[in-house]
Amino acid sequence: MGFRAGPLEGMAVRVLVVGHQGYVGPVLGAHLRRVYPQAQLIGFDTGYFAQCATGAEPASPFDAQHHGDVRDIIPERLEGVDAVVALAAISNDPMGARFAGPTDSVNRGAVVRLAEMAARAGVQRFVFASSCSVYGFAPGEARKESDPLNPQTAYARSKIEAERALAALDARGMSVTCLRFATACGWSPRLRLDLVLNDFVAAALASRRIAVLSDGTPWRPLIDVADMALAVEWALSREGPPLAINVGAESWNYQVRDLAKAVARALPGVEVSINRDAQPDTRSYKVDFSLYRRLAPAHQPRLTLDASIARLVEGLSNMGFSDAEFRTSRLMRLKMLEAHCASGRLDGDLRWTEVA
Repeated sequence: MGFRAGPLEGMAVRVLVVGHQGYVGPVLGAHLRRVYPQAQLIGFDTGYFAQCATGAEPASPFDAQHHGDVRDIIPERLEGVDAVVALAAISNDPMGARFAGPTDSVNRGAVVRLAEMAARAGVQRFVFASSCSVYGFAPGEARKESDPLNPQTAYARSKIEAERALAALDARGMSVTCLRFATACGWSPRLRLDLVLNDFVAAALASRRIAVLSDGTPWRPLIDVADMALAVEWALSREGPPLAINVGAESWNYQVRDLAKAVARALPGVEVSINRDAQPDTRSYKVDFSLYRRLAPAHQPRLTLDASIARLVEGLSNMGFSDAEFRTSRLMRLKMLEAHCASGRLDGDLRWTEVA
């Protein structure tokens, strides 16, 4: 059976999640397995971060898993697939600065090619993980989808260029949804610590000190990875023309200094230092999520900031986390890629070599 508008529970659909071994993938897979127990979940991932599991990862919710570079995915992978969720990306600003070429080829080129193949294969839903970072430097009022974009980085530019290409795609009836996610945070079995809230919690646990490198005033919208999975569920049931939509909640628009203070409140005795002499951070923006609230009332973010912090504290504590030097560890995505490159496992285009 194929997709239809509305709940999909009990339907035997095939969902391909590209980038399923990253930060979001395990949480999304577990969520989809709970919501659609009869679905066939298929994962596809190149394995850059296969070594980044925390050790707490449960049995995989995916029925099948394929290894490969999204830039080389073949049409046969789309045969019989009802929906594609495109998570694969070179996924933050430092990686985009270090690997600008692969950031464009993976985040834009490969996504558009994948969507074209999906449309030809008769896929009914295509969900693209975009980012609110496309608003870049946006002082003043919270930004709506119709407001001007001001991407500041290669990562943000790759996301908006992919969105525009997907909007112009001959989708052949395939529903395309671009989810402009707020900044991700929260616990995952494949944890990232190069995200602002996750970094603050890790620093608080490891050293009892949070150092805010900016002056603390930049605005960031956040969303827990569990609520990102909820948004993907909504997008899988959406029908209609291509849509780019902000995903998050207005209550999760925070200044960076307030995130640090929230972590310190949860962990008494943690010191917060703010670099008040820092140069202005040009990545500052508040986001308006009213369209998502109107279109997806049953899939609104459910976790609070305090709940996300508590889950991070619990997860890190359970793995015995105490690494004060975690910013040089495998839990930082850029450091993991640089280690692969230094060993010769990846080349400069972030393709696996024979050494791998």
